[in-house]
Amino acid sequence: MASQLSQRIHNMAESATLAIAKQIQALRAQGREIYDLSIGEPNLPTPAIIQAAAKHAIDTGQYASYPPIAGYQDLRKAIAHKLGKENDIPCTPEQVIVSNGAKQALFNLFMCLCNPGDEVIVYTPYWGSYLQMIRLTGATPICLQGTWDNNFEPTIAQVANAITPQTKAIIFSSPSNPNGLVLSKDHLLSLAKLLQQHPDVVVIADEIYEYIHFGTSFTSIGSIPSLQDRVITVNGFSKSYAMTGWRIGYLAAPLWLAQACEKLQGQSTGGACGIAQRAALAAFELPQSTLQQICTTYSQKVDVAMQHLQDMKGIICHRPLGTFYLFPDISCYFGYTDGEVMITDADTFVLYLLQEAQISIVSGKAFGVPTCVRLSVATTDEIITKAMERMKQALNKLRPASSN
Repeated sequence: MASQLSQRIHNMAESATLAIAKQIQALRAQGREIYDLSIGEPNLPTPAIIQAAAKHAIDTGQYASYPPIAGYQDLRKAIAHKLGKENDIPCTPEQVIVSNGAKQALFNLFMCLCNPGDEVIVYTPYWGSYLQMIRLTGATPICLQGTWDNNFEPTIAQVANAITPQTKAIIFSSPSNPNGLVLSKDHLLSLAKLLQQHPDVVVIADEIYEYIHFGTSFTSIGSIPSLQDRVITVNGFSKSYAMTGWRIGYLAAPLWLAQACEKLQGQSTGGACGIAQRAALAAFELPQSTLQQICTTYSQKVDVAMQHLQDMKGIICHRPLGTFYLFPDISCYFGYTDGEVMITDADTFVLYLLQEAQISIVSGKAFGVPTCVRLSVATTDEIITKAMERMKQALNKLRPASSN
């Protein structure tokens, strides 16, 4: 009966991180110990104040019925207040739509914005689901990649050259998954200036890693006055508050687009879980010092991994400006072998480490850069250290194929 499946599902690629997770589960079921540096999920517990709010919501019995499609009004009001106070984004509660994770917010946006034949410019490397969502609408992703020396940040000239009459939107994540790039204020101001010439192009800013940035300032493009009527800010509670499983994200958009997303969500999932929304509201009670400490913890983990990578011959890696990912270039090992396995690309590099060293990482091909791999340090220092040591040992077994 597989022939009865739609063409769109045949054309859609599986999530690379979820595919890796399935392989890990299968290997662990065989009794093998896997050092997991693949999944972007904080290993920290959800803060106690958030858990207590969820328990209280259950005990009251008031949040077991269908929640409002766009989210509870007090949560939308708190999000709008946060965006105004912290991000300089003027926003009303009616412009905020709470969804089942930031992923649904993005899906809603693309479905409401894009038609077949439209184009969406995607800063590359990108989070893999962007392309699949765009293609699902019939639109075409236009991948835009800067140079390695500039940590892949595209120039404004590149953006200008990529814009066509079919361009509907530009999307980027900052801080970026997978390479930790934080777009500078100068870049965002220059982009805003360019887009004054293209008044129909909207900007989608994925800021899910907003609080996780190191030694550099963070600017929301939605704070730039000339773009405020066509910037959509996407965010959520998963990464900074260790709430991945609670599935609460949100978007803030011009009212016409927010209403469209609410309409779509009303015909798909409905409102996000009421208990999880009450928990998310409590997250705003956390002091900034707590968020800063979490950020410092991730910065220290990045340093641990960077020290090990610097000891691995041929591998080069920018220190990320944010997130809990590293995105090293491992192309120096293409054409190398241990006598049995040939490393031909990032995919075979990842599989080699999984089988030889029991380390799971993600191929950069999933993010649009097939010469790199993504490592997540959202785990314990012990696992990071053991994984990196095993990686070094496995790489030391490789030799150029021509020398065998």
